[in-house]
Amino acid sequence: MNIDADRVASTSLTPAQLNIIAKEKRKDELAQSSTSFLGQPKGLFALFNLEIWERFSYLGFQAILALYFSASVINGGLGYEKTTASSIVAAYGALLYLLSIAGAWIADRIIGTHKAVLWGAIIIATGHIFMGLPLGEIATWAGLGFIIVGTGLLKPNVSTKVGELYTQEDTRRDAGFAIYYAGINIGCFLGPLVAGYLGQNINWHAGFGAAAVGMILGIILYIIQYKDLGGNESSARIRMLFTPDKHFWMVVGLAGAVILLAVIFGGTGIVAIDGFINAITGLTIAVPILYLVWMYRSPLVTPHERRNLFPYSFLLIALVMYNLTYFQTGNTLNFLALDHTHNEIAGFTYPSTWYISLTAIVEIIMGPLLAWLWIKLGKRQPHVAAKVGIGTIFGGVAFLLVTLGGTATPNGAKMSALWMLGCYIFLGLGDLVLQTAGMSATTRLAPRAFASQTMAVWLASMAMAQGVQAQVVKFYNYDNLIPYFGIQAAIIIGYGVLLILMTPWMRKRMTAISN
Repeated sequence: MNIDADRVASTSLTPAQLNIIAKEKRKDELAQSSTSFLGQPKGLFALFNLEIWERFSYLGFQAILALYFSASVINGGLGYEKTTASSIVAAYGALLYLLSIAGAWIADRIIGTHKAVLWGAIIIATGHIFMGLPLGEIATWAGLGFIIVGTGLLKPNVSTKVGELYTQEDTRRDAGFAIYYAGINIGCFLGPLVAGYLGQNINWHAGFGAAAVGMILGIILYIIQYKDLGGNESSARIRMLFTPDKHFWMVVGLAGAVILLAVIFGGTGIVAIDGFINAITGLTIAVPILYLVWMYRSPLVTPHERRNLFPYSFLLIALVMYNLTYFQTGNTLNFLALDHTHNEIAGFTYPSTWYISLTAIVEIIMGPLLAWLWIKLGKRQPHVAAKVGIGTIFGGVAFLLVTLGGTATPNGAKMSALWMLGCYIFLGLGDLVLQTAGMSATTRLAPRAFASQTMAVWLASMAMAQGVQAQVVKFYNYDNLIPYFGIQAAIIIGYGVLLILMTPWMRKRMTAISN
């Protein structure tokens, strides 16, 4: 009788509503599962491992991408101007995060998060293989297209799956996100060290090849640990993930379209690079705003959920402000380290890309301490708005240090590595505080009907930061250091202070977050 009643009831529900019910049931089951990983649901370990290798491949690749584009052809590069290379890398990053909206929608409505994560990882690995082979500029643009599509499928859904491990009231949630983020940073630490060294000291394609190996290893581990995320461990269930059904061909079609566009716009010269970048900037600014407005007005969103979305937008602005600084580690800060910083310790000259690993070192060390602190403070910990404000201020301080370092260095001399060290330490602290608090808040404030897609809006705001950055980096010049880095530092610090001052108002509006 109960089974029949459930069947009758289910026939009156839409696929989206059934998906919501299934997610809530799975969340309760996972939250009650054994806690074999640092007191957390054991499924966290599977996602922890996947993100180590996905971030290894991503940040190792990102560390040398602008250098590869700007290196002369005789040195194995593509010969672009540094400002153009910086804009290309920013635009690539913007598209990569922007497609997270499509990837989240596909997971929410069509294929589910398991397939989205696995297929996305495979597509990413394919892109890195293209980049690892010396096949010319066309292969480079095709590889970028693969990585953009794959990351769009994988990135929002991995973060969402972390949120699915906990019930809404589970006090382990913030600590779990801090642990998960520590896994991200293990990959971020290793990627630039390995790919950066190979790329700068052997050849660029060796560095890209290392990224491919890392992503393939991540795929293997995810398949092995799939059962810990609520999946059936039988070989039949694993094979189902690879079945080339209509959903599979839809994803292949999407990937093919993006890759073709990347080759046409980037590799053939039919469209000017600057015009393409300008279009991406406009798109990345418009999409997150329009998408958030659409969610706000959706009939699937309850009044209670709608009340949380407006103050949430201020957190998104902070994310844009902070990531305007953080993502310049892959271009302007990378060039500053390469050309104008004394990169030597005890007679050993190290690759400039190794600075990028410093943020990860900070976050690896401080991540567990931050998780312990939030658990220790419990309900006395700062509100999420204050946490995000503090993280934003740290990003501004990082750029302030670079500004001071440039002004303190005599003309013709190279900047002390200590200034870059301080810059990256503050970037690491800011990223840890802001991202863990922001991602955790996103999973709690997300309307039920838009679980993955709200996380995608968070990631699309990172696309906005990169889209804006694609224009800002055009003004980078070492001789113009004070206005370039100094103005950005002042604006970002100012917004962080404003957000902290807004905390009492945010606390009242964010009814889904008590502290």
